[in-house]
Amino acid sequence: MPVVSRISIAPVKGLGLVHPDEVMLENTGVRENRRFHIVDADGRRFNQMRDGTLVQVRPEYDAATERLALHFPNGTVAEGDVALGEEVMTDFYGRTVPGNAVEGPWSDALSAWLGRPLRLVHSEPGLAVDRGRGHVSLVSSASLEELGRQGDRHEPVDGRRFRMLFELDGCEPHEEDGWVKRHLRIGEAQVRIRGDVGRCAITTQNPETGEPDFDTLRTISGYRPFTENEAGARHIPFGIYGEVTEPGRVTIGDAVEVVELSLLDQTA
Repeated sequence: MPVVSRISIAPVKGLGLVHPDEVMLENTGVRENRRFHIVDADGRRFNQMRDGTLVQVRPEYDAATERLALHFPNGTVAEGDVALGEEVMTDFYGRTVPGNAVEGPWSDALSAWLGRPLRLVHSEPGLAVDRGRGHVSLVSSASLEELGRQGDRHEPVDGRRFRMLFELDGCEPHEEDGWVKRHLRIGEAQVRIRGDVGRCAITTQNPETGEPDFDTLRTISGYRPFTENEAGARHIPFGIYGEVTEPGRVTIGDAVEVVELSLLDQTA
């Protein structure tokens, strides 16, 4: 039976990942996940596509106390209590996401590290996601191993490249593709899988350094067909995503089970 083997969240979108032992899945996903994002002087999202070294910055965020710390590779730390300033509207793949500029040391610290003016923006839980109704994402370690074999690599591909919420053990390669449009029980929570995840060049970057070092896109497209997302656009698929239909806690080692569709409301 598949089980959860790694949990990855990004308190600040694009920065280094955090790996808790357990999370609470709410209707909007994990409360601590993607609560902050970065914009440039023109208000455009600033992410790993524009500078992969973002992943070298390690965040710590406590949603209960609203305290944030950013640890930079040079040993400096920007930390404090989060205070919100003016409203900021950010485009996320054609969706306008509301938020607020964060007052404090973080924008200046990020600007100094990246060498350009940047602002840190805070959004409410579940807003700053890459796709509608996409608060949960999954990939199996078997699929990562298969990608490594297809790419003639001598070690499994690090799942952090794909920045998925849950990584699973106990699956066949790409077994998760068969869960699309089905419901899963993950720990105490229930999730409806909406589709596969189309991939971009960020996955070619080393998850420690941000430097491109493996052509994931060429490798995936070499053995897997293109698919279409819900809008009909073709993409390179790897992993799946969905929405929370029943909140609950998920812990490392929890089982992942397909729930029979006939027992569930299929109107969603």
